[in-house]
Amino acid sequence: MLYPVRTPWLFKMAYPSCLWQMPGGKDKIYLTFDDGPHEEMTPFVLDELAKRGAKATFFAIGKNAETYPGLVERILREGHALGNHTWNHLNGWKVPDAIYIEDISRARTILKGELFRPPYGRISLSQCRKLEKALHMRVVMWTLLSGDFDPELEAEKCLQQVLDRMRAGDIVVFHDSAKASEKLRYVLPRVMDEIGKRGWKCEKIA
Repeated sequence: MLYPVRTPWLFKMAYPSCLWQMPGGKDKIYLTFDDGPHEEMTPFVLDELAKRGAKATFFAIGKNAETYPGLVERILREGHALGNHTWNHLNGWKVPDAIYIEDISRARTILKGELFRPPYGRISLSQCRKLEKALHMRVVMWTLLSGDFDPELEAEKCLQQVLDRMRAGDIVVFHDSAKASEKLRYVLPRVMDEIGKRGWKCEKIA
C-alpha cells in the first residue's frame, strides 16, 4: 500500500487553510485517533494515555459515537479533545458537497466543537471553504501517518517508521478501530514510551 508517511509540502500548499502541524511545538507532540469510538480499542487507547498523563484528540465517526455514548463521555471527562469525522466515514472526493456537509452536520449533533478531519484525508477545496465559513470548523490534517491501517505493514515496521520519522510538533494519526487493533496494541505503548524518553509531552489539539 503506497502512501506518504510524512506529509509532502505540496499537499500543504494545495490546502493552506488546513491545520497540518501545530505551531510552537518544540517539546510537544499531538497524537490523534480516527474512526472510533470502538468498544475495545478506544478504552485501550484511553488507558494507555492515562498511564502516562497524556492527552490526545479523537476524531470520531458520528454513527459510532451514537452507538457508544459512554466512550464519548469518557474521552471528554478525561480531558481529551473530540473531533468530527463525518457520520458515515464519507470520502469527500466521491460525494456532492451538499451531501458531505449534511453528513458532517449530522455528526455535529453529537460531536460538538469545531475540529474536523476528513476520512482518508480526502476533501475538496470547496468543501473546506464551506466547513470553515458556514460551520466555522477547523479542518485538521496531519504531519505523520502511522500506517497502522495498512494490512501489508508488519507491527515492528509500523513502529520503526513512526519512531524514525516523528518530530516535535507533529500531528500523528493512529486508528482506534478493529482494523488497526493488532498493530496499535503493539505500537502505541512503545511510541509513547519513546516520546517520554525524548522529553516531549502529548497534548490535545485546541
